[in-house]
Amino acid sequence: MLGSSQYSSRRQEQKDKMNDVKLAVLGGEGTGKSALTVRFLTKRFIGEYASNFESIYSKHLYLEGKQLNLEIYDPCSQPQKAKFSLTSELHWADGFVIVYDISDRSSFAFAKALIYRIREPQTSHCKRAVESAVILVGNKQDLCHIREVGWEEGQKLALDNRCQFCELSAAEQSLEVEMMFIRIIKDILTNFKLKEKRRPSGSKSMAKLINNVFGKRRKSV
Repeated sequence: MLGSSQYSSRRQEQKDKMNDVKLAVLGGEGTGKSALTVRFLTKRFIGEYASNFESIYSKHLYLEGKQLNLEIYDPCSQPQKAKFSLTSELHWADGFVIVYDISDRSSFAFAKALIYRIREPQTSHCKRAVESAVILVGNKQDLCHIREVGWEEGQKLALDNRCQFCELSAAEQSLEVEMMFIRIIKDILTNFKLKEKRRPSGSKSMAKLINNVFGKRRKSV
């Protein structure tokens, strides 16, 4: 039988785990995934950015009355024609930011393939109580004069696949980038509430196993 101090410690541990939010930012090469992430975390804009390393950034924030431990997965640069499975990401992430460049139609096709992979019928080893939260982001709105993907196309893809949608510019719109991330985090929190209602006696013992899937570098900001 647990003593009062052990019980309080266990309850606090469960509460802390419940407030963990894991977000994956995915998209084709050169779409501005890292620029969006860094803009949100630091309010600074970085231009050309390429990395051979995949990283997880950590940030603490307070939202809807909760202290959140936010982790954002930023994969290494990957050619848009490369094969992908997303198996690890689907296990790990609570939500996804799918990014394309409005001036590059091939990046939109890649974003579409990513969304289809996330929304395809789930296998037994990756079954979720509710659908993952997803937001489709058309980045580089400052390049609208050489636009290749219309706003209506992005909106339709999002609606057809039960995603949120927005267009913005990581280079010029710090506030819009922040609000985009807040939107997806709020969706994730809503999903957490739905999971608790649907699985009131469910166990969270898989959390440690899922965390072990990723052996990325972690960065605090």
